Amino acid sequence: MALDPQVAAILQQSAANPDAPTIADLPPEGGRAMYRAMSEMFDLQDVPIGKIEDRKIPGPAGEIPIRVYTPVAAGATPLPCLVFYHGGGFVIGDLETHDGACRALCNASGCLLIAVDYRLAPEHVFPAAVEDSFAALQWVAEHAAGLGVDPNRIAVGGDSAGGNLSAVVSQLARDNDGPAVAFQLLIYPATDADVDTPSKKENAEGYFLEQKTMDFFYGNYVPAGTDRTDPRLAPMQTADLSGLPPAYIVTAQFDPLRDEGRMYGEKMRAAGVPVEIVNYETMIHGFLTMGGIVDAVKPAIEAAGKAVKKALS
Repeated sequence: MALDPQVAAILQQSAANPDAPTIADLPPEGGRAMYRAMSEMFDLQDVPIGKIEDRKIPGPAGEIPIRVYTPVAAGATPLPCLVFYHGGGFVIGDLETHDGACRALCNASGCLLIAVDYRLAPEHVFPAAVEDSFAALQWVAEHAAGLGVDPNRIAVGGDSAGGNLSAVVSQLARDNDGPAVAFQLLIYPATDADVDTPSKKENAEGYFLEQKTMDFFYGNYVPAGTDRTDPRLAPMQTADLSGLPPAYIVTAQFDPLRDEGRMYGEKMRAAGVPVEIVNYETMIHGFLTMGGIVDAVKPAIEAAGKAVKKALS
């Protein structure tokens, strides 16, 4: 199947200016600024929401900013909760780059959505993002009553690097006797930096996330000498995936990460974990935050939200 026409138009516009720098050509702060500017153009804007509150919570190396979204049609408390980790290769991305998508996902899921602004590399290399992400999950579980959250209905979710972190904290919660995670929403997750897949070859260039960009992200995030089979970096390397929460995995056909998302889902399924894998055959990596200009994104967010709502009902 061909690319979505609106996605193709975005890629064609980018290809028309081959001399323009990409995120991988810039220093990290420059890449962050570029990503924020892109989100202002691409992400959903002015999505109605019940309430938003920015807070800071204790973390292992200082305060962690979070953003708490209450859905428009919030039911009686306690509400289910989705702890959300943004994408951006562990180097870029923040609460603003994913604000529109988080609003839409909050409303679609009926959850109190808590977005986590974990530390970024290269200022804070692996495993800083993992430590912040797990600490935030623990904080939510410990403060569930004050948040109006049902501690038995907490899900984790995220896109790309955030999908990686969602998978990792699910494993950490299983292996450390909690917090209880009821569901995983993994949107084109990175699950193994070094796995060799057909999708990485097919989509290495020209589809937004390129091989050079992935090399840039991992080069900034992973210190030299790190064991790249560490499950906190590559959750697919975990030998035993049994006992993990059910998962809804989103992949995109024109995404280098397509196959590793599917493979992780299949490995969980083989271990007895209920898994649904949905591949969007006309989409590219990063489409979650393109809902302002790509019509097909809103139904995809709705479907993901409904999956979370069903799992937590």
